[in-house]
Amino acid sequence: MTDKIIKSDNEWLEQLGPETFAITRQKGTEPAFSGVYCNAKVPGTYVCSGCGAALFGSDTKFDSGSGWPSFWKPAADGRIDEYQDVSRGMIRTEITCSKCDAHLGHVFSDGPKPTGQRYCVNSASLKLKPFGETET
Repeated sequence: MTDKIIKSDNEWLEQLGPETFAITRQKGTEPAFSGVYCNAKVPGTYVCSGCGAALFGSDTKFDSGSGWPSFWKPAADGRIDEYQDVSRGMIRTEITCSKCDAHLGHVFSDGPKPTGQRYCVNSASLKLKPFGETET
């Protein structure tokens, strides 16, 4: 993706609210099994809560048992950026929105076929756009 969205912390905080700001802009996480999309089964597209970029389709969502919404692939190439994360005494791969740099969660190599990937995402980093919903 091109045309990065850049805003000040105050602008992001005003747009997102404290919880979503802490997760998406300060690399936080929500408690396991607490997110609104953890058990969601509504067909649609999961978009970035910061910029609205389409990140994941409901057809790639699966129950990983991890407590966070999990997907086996992004909606399209170039939507997700990956970075090594060595925080909290672990080595993981952080995933961010390539358009606005929002922290989404992490990707692991223990997912289902065909990719073997598990994109483990905070619900606060997402908004679900159900199929058939019109833009306003």
